[in-house]
Amino acid sequence: MCGRYATTRSAADLSALFESYDDTGDGLGPDYNVAPTDPVPIVRISERLGGRVLSVARWGLLPPWAKDARGGARMINARAETVATTRAYAQPFARRRCLVPADGWYEWLRSDGVKQPYFMTRSDGGVLAFAGIWSVWRDAGTPVLTCSVVTTAAVGDLALVHDRMPLLLPRQRWAGWLGGGGDPGELLAPPTAESLAGIELRPVGGSVGDVRNDGPELVSRVPAQPLGSGSAEPVTQTLF
Repeated sequence: MCGRYATTRSAADLSALFESYDDTGDGLGPDYNVAPTDPVPIVRISERLGGRVLSVARWGLLPPWAKDARGGARMINARAETVATTRAYAQPFARRRCLVPADGWYEWLRSDGVKQPYFMTRSDGGVLAFAGIWSVWRDAGTPVLTCSVVTTAAVGDLALVHDRMPLLLPRQRWAGWLGGGGDPGELLAPPTAESLAGIELRPVGGSVGDVRNDGPELVSRVPAQPLGSGSAEPVTQTLF
Protein backbone atom coordinates (compact mmCIF):
# COMPACT_ATOMS: atom_id res chain seq x y z
CA MET A 1 0.00 0.00 0.00
CA CYS A 2 1.18 3.47 -0.77
CA GLY A 3 1.23 6.35 1.66
CA ARG A 4 -1.88 8.09 0.35
CA TYR A 5 -5.60 7.51 0.62
CA ALA A 6 -8.91 9.38 0.75
CA THR A 7 -11.48 9.55 3.54
CA THR A 8 -14.29 12.04 3.03
CA ARG A 9 -17.37 10.86 4.95
CA SER A 10 -18.71 12.99 7.78
CA ALA A 11 -18.44 11.90 11.39
CA ALA A 12 -22.22 11.49 11.47
CA ASP A 13 -22.16 9.16 8.46
CA LEU A 14 -19.26 7.10 9.78
CA SER A 15 -20.63 6.77 13.31
CA ALA A 16 -23.93 5.55 11.85
CA LEU A 17 -22.28 3.11 9.44
CA PHE A 18 -19.99 1.60 12.07
CA GLU A 19 -22.57 1.85 14.88
CA SER A 20 -20.16 3.82 17.02
CA TYR A 21 -20.19 6.78 19.40
CA ASP A 22 -18.84 9.94 17.77
CA ASP A 23 -15.87 11.17 19.79
CA THR A 24 -14.30 13.26 17.01
CA GLY A 25 -15.45 16.69 18.16
CA ASP A 26 -14.45 19.18 15.45
CA GLY A 27 -11.35 17.23 14.41
CA LEU A 28 -12.71 15.44 11.36
CA GLY A 29 -13.16 16.81 7.85
CA PRO A 30 -13.07 15.43 4.30
CA ASP A 31 -9.57 14.66 3.02
CA TYR A 32 -9.02 13.48 -0.56
CA ASN A 33 -5.24 13.30 -0.12
CA VAL A 34 -4.38 11.81 3.25
CA ALA A 35 -0.62 11.70 3.84
CA PRO A 36 1.52 10.28 6.68
CA THR A 37 1.01 12.00 10.07
CA ASP A 38 -2.34 13.49 8.99
CA PRO A 39 -5.35 13.17 11.34
CA VAL A 40 -7.66 10.35 10.24
CA PRO A 41 -10.85 8.70 11.54
CA ILE A 42 -10.63 5.28 13.18
CA VAL A 43 -13.21 3.01 14.82
CA ARG A 44 -12.07 1.25 18.00
CA ILE A 45 -13.44 -0.26 21.17
CA SER A 46 -13.58 2.06 24.18
CA GLU A 47 -13.52 0.31 27.56
CA ARG A 48 -14.76 3.52 29.17
CA LEU A 49 -17.80 3.70 26.91
CA GLY A 50 -18.25 -0.04 26.62
CA GLY A 51 -18.49 -0.16 22.84
CA ARG A 52 -17.35 1.19 19.50
CA VAL A 53 -16.14 4.78 19.27
CA LEU A 54 -15.22 6.91 16.27
CA SER A 55 -12.00 8.79 17.07
CA VAL A 56 -9.41 10.91 15.31
CA ALA A 57 -5.89 9.49 15.26
CA ARG A 58 -2.54 10.57 13.85
CA TRP A 59 -1.61 8.30 10.92
CA GLY A 60 1.71 6.70 11.81
CA LEU A 61 1.84 4.59 14.96
CA LEU A 62 4.06 5.77 17.78
CA PRO A 63 4.87 3.20 20.48
CA PRO A 64 4.90 4.54 24.05
CA TRP A 65 8.71 4.50 24.16
CA ALA A 66 9.17 6.71 21.05
CA LYS A 67 11.31 9.72 21.94
CA ASP A 68 9.60 12.05 19.46
CA ALA A 69 6.91 12.06 16.80
CA ARG A 70 9.22 11.98 13.78
CA GLY A 71 9.28 8.18 13.58
CA GLY A 72 5.54 7.98 12.98
CA ALA A 73 5.89 8.85 9.29
CA ARG A 74 7.77 5.54 8.81
CA MET A 75 5.12 3.49 10.66
CA ILE A 76 1.97 4.15 8.66
CA ASN A 77 1.79 0.52 7.50
CA ALA A 78 2.20 -2.75 9.41
CA ARG A 79 2.73 -5.95 7.42
CA ALA A 80 0.21 -8.69 8.12
CA GLU A 81 3.03 -11.24 7.98
CA THR A 82 4.87 -9.68 10.97
CA VAL A 83 2.37 -7.44 12.80
CA ALA A 84 1.84 -10.05 15.56
CA THR A 85 5.56 -10.36 16.33
CA THR A 86 7.20 -6.98 15.60
CA ARG A 87 8.01 -5.21 18.87
CA ALA A 88 6.27 -1.94 18.02
CA TYR A 89 3.14 -3.61 16.65
CA ALA A 90 2.65 -6.84 18.64
CA GLN A 91 0.88 -5.33 21.65
CA PRO A 92 -1.42 -3.06 19.63
CA PHE A 93 -2.31 -6.04 17.42
CA ALA A 94 -3.13 -8.17 20.45
CA ARG A 95 -5.09 -5.52 22.36
CA ARG A 96 -5.81 -2.38 20.31
CA ARG A 97 -7.14 -3.15 16.85
CA CYS A 98 -9.22 -0.66 14.89
CA LEU A 99 -10.97 -0.08 11.58
CA VAL A 100 -9.77 2.73 9.32
CA PRO A 101 -12.62 4.02 7.11
CA ALA A 102 -11.60 5.07 3.60
CA ASP A 103 -13.09 5.93 0.23
CA GLY A 104 -10.07 4.29 -1.43
CA TRP A 105 -6.28 4.38 -1.71
CA TYR A 106 -3.75 5.53 -4.30
CA GLU A 107 -0.90 3.70 -6.02
CA TRP A 108 1.42 4.77 -8.84
CA LEU A 109 2.60 2.91 -11.93
CA ARG A 110 5.46 4.04 -14.15
CA SER A 111 4.85 3.45 -17.87
CA ASP A 112 7.00 4.87 -20.66
CA GLY A 113 8.69 7.11 -18.11
CA VAL A 114 5.41 8.60 -16.85
CA LYS A 115 4.00 7.98 -13.37
CA GLN A 116 0.27 7.23 -13.55
CA PRO A 117 -1.66 7.28 -10.25
CA TYR A 118 -4.59 4.92 -9.70
CA PHE A 119 -7.35 5.19 -7.12
CA MET A 120 -8.62 1.86 -5.78
CA THR A 121 -12.20 2.34 -4.63
CA ARG A 122 -15.56 0.62 -4.46
CA SER A 123 -17.41 0.96 -7.76
CA ASP A 124 -20.69 1.42 -5.86
CA GLY A 125 -19.29 4.39 -3.89
CA GLY A 126 -19.37 2.57 -0.55
CA VAL A 127 -16.92 2.90 2.31
CA LEU A 128 -13.93 0.57 2.70
CA ALA A 129 -12.70 -0.60 6.11
CA PHE A 130 -8.93 -1.04 6.38
CA ALA A 131 -7.67 -3.25 9.21
CA GLY A 132 -5.70 -1.06 11.62
CA ILE A 133 -3.98 -0.95 14.99
CA TRP A 134 -3.72 1.96 17.39
CA SER A 135 -1.62 3.14 20.31
CA VAL A 136 -1.34 6.11 22.64
CA TRP A 137 1.85 8.17 22.75
CA ARG A 138 2.40 11.03 25.17
CA ASP A 139 3.72 14.38 24.02
CA ALA A 140 4.88 16.24 27.14
CA GLY A 141 2.18 14.40 29.08
CA THR A 142 -0.57 14.99 26.51
CA PRO A 143 -1.97 11.73 25.08
CA VAL A 144 -1.81 11.41 21.29
CA LEU A 145 -3.81 8.68 19.56
CA THR A 146 -1.86 7.15 16.67
CA CYS A 147 -2.55 4.34 14.18
CA SER A 148 -1.17 2.15 11.41
CA VAL A 149 -2.91 0.39 8.51
CA VAL A 150 -2.28 -3.36 8.22
CA THR A 151 -1.20 -4.39 4.70
CA THR A 152 -1.18 -7.75 2.94
CA ALA A 153 -0.22 -9.23 -0.42
CA ALA A 154 -2.32 -7.79 -3.25
CA VAL A 155 -5.08 -10.05 -4.56
CA GLY A 156 -6.43 -10.42 -8.10
CA ASP A 157 -6.30 -7.41 -10.41
CA LEU A 158 -5.02 -5.19 -7.60
CA ALA A 159 -1.64 -6.87 -8.03
CA LEU A 160 -1.40 -5.21 -11.45
CA VAL A 161 -0.88 -1.89 -9.67
CA HIS A 162 1.13 -2.93 -6.60
CA ASP A 163 2.16 -6.13 -4.83
CA ARG A 164 0.77 -4.83 -1.50
CA MET A 165 -2.65 -3.56 -0.47
CA PRO A 166 -4.47 -2.66 2.75
CA LEU A 167 -6.11 -5.60 4.50
CA LEU A 168 -9.74 -4.92 3.62
CA LEU A 169 -12.33 -6.17 6.10
CA PRO A 170 -15.94 -6.84 5.05
CA ARG A 171 -18.66 -6.10 7.58
CA GLN A 172 -18.82 -9.70 8.82
CA ARG A 173 -15.18 -9.44 9.98
CA TRP A 174 -15.50 -6.13 11.83
CA ALA A 175 -16.58 -7.53 15.20
CA GLY A 176 -13.88 -10.19 15.25
CA TRP A 177 -11.17 -7.68 14.36
CA LEU A 178 -12.26 -5.15 16.98
CA GLY A 179 -12.74 -7.77 19.69
CA GLY A 180 -9.94 -8.98 21.93
CA GLY A 181 -8.04 -12.17 21.22
CA GLY A 182 -8.75 -14.30 18.18
CA ASP A 183 -6.62 -16.54 16.01
CA PRO A 184 -4.00 -14.43 14.18
CA GLY A 185 -4.24 -16.59 11.08
CA GLU A 186 -7.98 -15.99 10.82
CA LEU A 187 -7.77 -12.31 11.74
CA LEU A 188 -5.07 -11.64 9.14
CA ALA A 189 -6.50 -13.80 6.36
CA PRO A 190 -6.33 -11.86 3.07
CA PRO A 191 -9.59 -11.00 1.33
CA THR A 192 -10.76 -13.39 -1.36
CA ALA A 193 -10.71 -12.41 -5.01
CA GLU A 194 -14.51 -12.74 -4.99
CA SER A 195 -14.85 -10.20 -2.18
CA LEU A 196 -12.80 -7.70 -4.20
CA ALA A 197 -14.87 -8.00 -7.36
CA GLY A 198 -16.45 -4.59 -6.70
CA ILE A 199 -13.14 -2.72 -6.41
CA GLU A 200 -12.45 -0.31 -9.27
CA LEU A 201 -8.90 0.54 -10.40
CA ARG A 202 -9.46 4.12 -11.51
CA PRO A 203 -6.75 6.17 -13.28
CA VAL A 204 -6.64 9.69 -11.82
CA GLY A 205 -4.71 12.88 -12.45
CA GLY A 206 -1.17 13.54 -11.31
CA SER A 207 -2.25 16.35 -8.95
CA VAL A 208 -2.61 13.83 -6.14
CA GLY A 209 1.17 13.53 -6.07
CA ASP A 210 1.39 16.89 -4.30
CA VAL A 211 0.20 16.64 -0.68
CA ARG A 212 -0.87 20.29 -0.80
CA ASN A 213 -3.64 19.43 -3.26
CA ASP A 214 -7.05 18.38 -1.98
CA GLY A 215 -10.58 18.15 -3.35
CA PRO A 216 -12.94 15.80 -5.20
CA GLU A 217 -11.19 16.41 -8.52
CA LEU A 218 -8.31 14.22 -7.25
CA VAL A 219 -10.47 11.10 -7.53
CA SER A 220 -11.97 11.90 -10.93
CA ARG A 221 -11.23 9.41 -13.70
CA VAL A 222 -8.81 10.42 -16.45
CA PRO A 223 -7.89 8.64 -19.72
CA ALA A 224 -5.03 6.16 -19.31
CA GLN A 225 -3.50 3.13 -20.97
CA PRO A 226 -5.45 -0.01 -19.94
CA LEU A 227 -3.76 -2.00 -17.19
CA GLY A 228 -1.92 -5.04 -18.48
CA SER A 229 -1.69 -3.72 -22.04
CA GLY A 230 1.96 -2.69 -21.90
CA SER A 231 5.10 -2.66 -19.77
CA ALA A 232 4.67 -0.89 -16.45
CA GLU A 233 6.18 -1.12 -13.01
CA PRO A 234 4.90 -0.05 -9.58
CA VAL A 235 6.42 3.07 -8.04
CA THR A 236 7.53 2.44 -4.47
CA GLN A 237 6.37 5.37 -2.36
CA THR A 238 6.93 4.24 1.23
CA LEU A 239 7.78 1.34 3.51
CA PHE A 240 5.47 -1.59 3.93
